[in-house]
Amino acid sequence: MTERQPTPPLIDSATDQHRLCTIALAGQPNMGKSTLFNLLTGLNQHVGNWPGKTVERREGIFTYEGTRYSLVDLPGTYSLTANSPEEVIAREFIILQQPDVVIAVVSAASLERSLYLVAELICLPAPIVVALNMMDVAAQEGMVVEPEVLEAALGVPVVPLTATRASGVQDLLREVALTLKGEKISMPRLPELDPQHREAQKQLAAQISGYVPENYPREWVALKLLEGDAEITRLMQAALPPETWQAVEAVLVQHDDAMFAIASGRYEWIGRMVRAAVTRPRLGQVSLTQRLDRWAAHPFWGLLILAGILGLVFGLTFTVGSPLQEWLETQVVGKISTFASQALAGAPFWLHGLVVDGVIGGVGAILTFLPILVIFFAAFGLLEDVGYMARAAYVMDNLMHLMGLHGKSFLPLFLGFGCNVPAVMGTRVIDSWPARLLTILIAPLVPCTARMAVVAFLTPAFFGADALWVSWGLVLLSLTTLVVSGTLLNRVIFKGQRSAFIMEMPLYHLPNKRTIGLLVWQRALAFVKKAGTIILGFSVVIWALSMLPNGDVSTSFLAQFGRLIEPLGQWLGLDWRLTVALITTFPAKENAIATLGVLFGSQGETGLAQVLAANYSTASALSFLVVNMLFIPCLATVAVIRQETHSWRWTLFDLAMLLGLSIAGGAVVYRLALALGG
Repeated sequence: MTERQPTPPLIDSATDQHRLCTIALAGQPNMGKSTLFNLLTGLNQHVGNWPGKTVERREGIFTYEGTRYSLVDLPGTYSLTANSPEEVIAREFIILQQPDVVIAVVSAASLERSLYLVAELICLPAPIVVALNMMDVAAQEGMVVEPEVLEAALGVPVVPLTATRASGVQDLLREVALTLKGEKISMPRLPELDPQHREAQKQLAAQISGYVPENYPREWVALKLLEGDAEITRLMQAALPPETWQAVEAVLVQHDDAMFAIASGRYEWIGRMVRAAVTRPRLGQVSLTQRLDRWAAHPFWGLLILAGILGLVFGLTFTVGSPLQEWLETQVVGKISTFASQALAGAPFWLHGLVVDGVIGGVGAILTFLPILVIFFAAFGLLEDVGYMARAAYVMDNLMHLMGLHGKSFLPLFLGFGCNVPAVMGTRVIDSWPARLLTILIAPLVPCTARMAVVAFLTPAFFGADALWVSWGLVLLSLTTLVVSGTLLNRVIFKGQRSAFIMEMPLYHLPNKRTIGLLVWQRALAFVKKAGTIILGFSVVIWALSMLPNGDVSTSFLAQFGRLIEPLGQWLGLDWRLTVALITTFPAKENAIATLGVLFGSQGETGLAQVLAANYSTASALSFLVVNMLFIPCLATVAVIRQETHSWRWTLFDLAMLLGLSIAGGAVVYRLALALGG
């Protein structure tokens, strides 16, 4: 084994002691990295995007023994080769931003896989501390992992922990602090190259000397050139003089098999680490994950379990969320509306209308969605945290094949139940471009929480005890439309192409309450901010259009526009107010209720849902809900579709398809409901 030089102390003078040290958190997906990040930073974190990228960026602050640290959660990556934006971001941050320490999170239950990233990180200049997470999962699987042996083999600090129970976290922070102070000296043992390729690496390092961009390690760049890394190859081709690049290229041609030799060297290195530190269960012993997957990943029972889980989520929404929503609507929003109306009794009519009808009538109705959204966020956060999402994708693989897709497409589509924006962005996990494009086109047909909140708001008022079954029917209609549309698109446009399904199955583990709680808090807070900014502004605009020019809703600009398009709405059983409400869902789906709240005025403690039920027939209500489920997506989703397809042609095609489906679906359902006496 080769060794890297000892890491010098990073805090060695009085002037450095007040500097905010930066710690990077690196790891492959499903290693518990997010759990550790949330555990350390709590609410002291910021979520945004990396500059110029759509990849999520999470940063936070935490304090240990009186010292504040900045923690950057790097995107989950399997390696540091430039195969994806996430991998480029992770390695460029480590190389260019030079964090003081990198915490490499690995799983004790799957060391063979998770150590591959460590094999690459250990070659970079930043000091490494390995967080050996999921020790409890390894024990459940019958494995014994010895951290001290692994530390001796790697030559860097290794700290065992179980992040879901906060066990070992203080030990990890102690090792990080000792590394920063130079009291813990690391001597990493690097993966080895065979002599032939090691000489080629030295030759390349000599040829590119003086041309390597600042902060990039010369030997690492030479290794990446041998490995065929596209990003580093472009970088050096631009930096080197033509004659030097020709010499470099000649070496690369002579060693065109180096990529396999480098990967083989890393796997041999990993094998030595695992053989030294891991004792496996005896042959024939069945692990907990294997026992659970006999049911959860079964072709038939797995589908029933998935249907049962979705049914449970929707059942909780109506049995718990709907009563809370009704209480908020009548006891909170209704009373606030009544109080505001009395307080502004002597104010100008425009001020009274703006506050009571525009602000409270619009935004107040939206905020009553919060209990429903919290249940959705918590349920899907729980499923993702325990490792079930991959099983759901696996059992859906056969159904996905009807559309020429595979189970991996189910993951972003499943995300669509929360929001269609991450669903479209999540299609990046799909390797095949035709499969990815097809998934993007049908993703808006997955009913997001905003659409489901509208359904949950209206179905109890219109259908009473049958609300749950009607909601199930609406979801089934939306998903059936998704499958049929996907199948037709695949056959007509993509000529029946199919792609293979390769995907990682993470081990089951206990959920972390803190991680799920923070996820729910962040998404709920984002929803409240949305209600207080975008939806508030839109509600005020709708109110103004409904009052101008003379203060009468029936003759307002909004009414005039609504009556202009009313013939199309009447074909679907909708009057101008319902038609306008649908159109206003383009900026945000929640605007449907906000708009109706403004158009019907504040209802005090009566409740908007009851007023709507008194004004519209069952057939009209059903048509409105069907069109709402199939209608064009919100503006944010449209923007992401354009961004991910890089094409206005495909974006406009998708909008036209969804608009046609929603109009056709609403018309058919309205006439069927009328024929059945609705």
